[in-house]
Amino acid sequence: MKIKVTSIYVNDQEKALRFYTQVAGFVKKSDFSQGPYRWLTVASAEEPNGTELQLALNDDPAARTYQQAMFEQGKPAARFYVDDVQKEYDRMKPLGAEFTMPPTKVTGSTIAMLRDGCGNLVQIVNLDRWG
Repeated sequence: MKIKVTSIYVNDQEKALRFYTQVAGFVKKSDFSQGPYRWLTVASAEEPNGTELQLALNDDPAARTYQQAMFEQGKPAARFYVDDVQKEYDRMKPLGAEFTMPPTKVTGSTIAMLRDGCGNLVQIVNLDRWG
């Protein structure tokens, strides 16, 4: 069994596509519509044929409630693993990334948290065991 696609709810798919490609550094993988429905995914530039992240519109009440609750509780909607959190912070900050937590050493890892501008907090992480 493999994880091929996972989803994150966003309140604006165009804005999300800009953030996840131009700031986070992912590449657009799929983008097609059927009526009002749009299937939009991105993937890691390092593994373009790897797991895809669906940028799913939060157009139903359950999705919107879930997204807002996670944001209000300060919980990340997604975590992305990087080789060097400080390096990614330094790269993303000038691109307009709004960090809510700068690179911070915690037990077993270094983390930073930022807003995606589409209703989510996302965390970038480097585990010590991968260092």
